[in-house]
Amino acid sequence: MNKLKQFFIKLGDLPIYKKLLKEPLTYVAGAVLLAVFQIAHFAALGSGWGVTSAFANWGTWIYKALGGDASGWVYYASEKMQKELNTSFLADGASIRNLGIVLGAFAATLFASQFKIKKIKSLRQVIAAILGGLLMGYGARLANGCNIGALFTAISSFSLSGWVFGAFLLVGAFLGSKLLAKYFM
Repeated sequence: MNKLKQFFIKLGDLPIYKKLLKEPLTYVAGAVLLAVFQIAHFAALGSGWGVTSAFANWGTWIYKALGGDASGWVYYASEKMQKELNTSFLADGASIRNLGIVLGAFAATLFASQFKIKKIKSLRQVIAAILGGLLMGYGARLANGCNIGALFTAISSFSLSGWVFGAFLLVGAFLGSKLLAKYFM
């Protein structure tokens, strides 16, 4: 165990480790990586990059597992969506990608030595987090995607809807930060 600890201490002192895993990327590097991932995703799967559609599928699969039938819902009216309805988690590329995003973010946090379990400060904080998450999820489905699908993919496809989404995203972020500062900090 002591040798393993020494290995990680030595690893943490390497300049390449610090550059790739400890220091944040520049905005340009982040933008280039996002563009490369978007192109690779489109080339491999033939569709734009999105995240929240998988969440709708997850909810529907849970509903089906509890005995519900969603085949008559308008959301699943098209042939493509009927196929989505009858697939499984492991056969759904978006679900696997979302799982990869979560596991990748967790791994990056661990590699950067930034993982912390924080104490919940108040019930108000919990309620705000749940309410904020529900509103964001609902808004993402209304907008036909989250900031990845409705903004990033739409703008890269030269769609006006991406720019409109971006403008309202900035307004929402501004108002949200003001509310956060006033009521929770």
